[in-house]
Amino acid sequence: MAKKVAVVLLIALIALLLGIRLYRVIGERRPDLSNAPGHVELPRTVPPSAGTTGAGSAASGTAATKSVTPAPPEFAPRPGEVLDFAANVAKLNSTVANLQVKVGERRTFSGKNALHLQAFAHTENPYRMVFELDDQFDSYSEPSNLVSLQYEMHLSERGQKVDTVERMLSSSKDPAPADAAAARVLPGTRDPIGMLMYLRGEDWDKTHEVRSPVFDGHKLYDVRAVLVGKLQNVSVTAGKFTTNKIELHVMDNGTEMKDAHFLLYIADDQQRLPVLMEAVLPFATAHVELTKVR
Repeated sequence: MAKKVAVVLLIALIALLLGIRLYRVIGERRPDLSNAPGHVELPRTVPPSAGTTGAGSAASGTAATKSVTPAPPEFAPRPGEVLDFAANVAKLNSTVANLQVKVGERRTFSGKNALHLQAFAHTENPYRMVFELDDQFDSYSEPSNLVSLQYEMHLSERGQKVDTVERMLSSSKDPAPADAAAARVLPGTRDPIGMLMYLRGEDWDKTHEVRSPVFDGHKLYDVRAVLVGKLQNVSVTAGKFTTNKIELHVMDNGTEMKDAHFLLYIADDQQRLPVLMEAVLPFATAHVELTKVR
């Protein structure tokens, strides 16, 4: 039972970051990159059929998919915004973990304008006895399209600490940096936090599907975000919202992960807050709900 709770807890935490790390935690061993500043990550290639938004892909998606060269989103996350979330698992009557997403300042990064985004995850007592987790994620993304420039993971899980810094390089001509690992990715690749913010910026009155390569710090995935419901009323600790219901499909090397089902509810207003995220498994459902906006 303890093992199942730990796995579901991870899913709740991962739901905040689009469910991608879950695939590695359940199905694969995480490689230790802490001592590899010159490491060159060779992620699997996203299938050619996957049209990407803002990625410059030569292939377009289906008719319902946005163009590969869309106009910059009308919405941009507010600098200084702090979103607090509580993660819980169905049938448990207390908060399993607290999550926080911060929108930091804009700065110059590698000669480009960058928006600093952060996410923090901490398990709460008594569940820390099952799985102690204190993780921090840092994203440096282009403000106009949330394409990732650098993604950092500072993980502290069960007493083990791993720090990785991945510089996103979309051209084979780009030399590996001296102060970070080189992640060789497709043009337009986003990290999980940037992807979450990018989905907030979509006009879901006009868009019904978005596809994008997403790099989780280890591997490259193809993520499809599909509108499956309009005017969905959602009540969470932070309030009552009318939302757009988005279903997330995560594909690894062309094969969709089937062991989890992810839903994201985005408020249909000017703030476009991610008010609820769900991860559904055969044996449990994890919820991540918005509790406070600052």
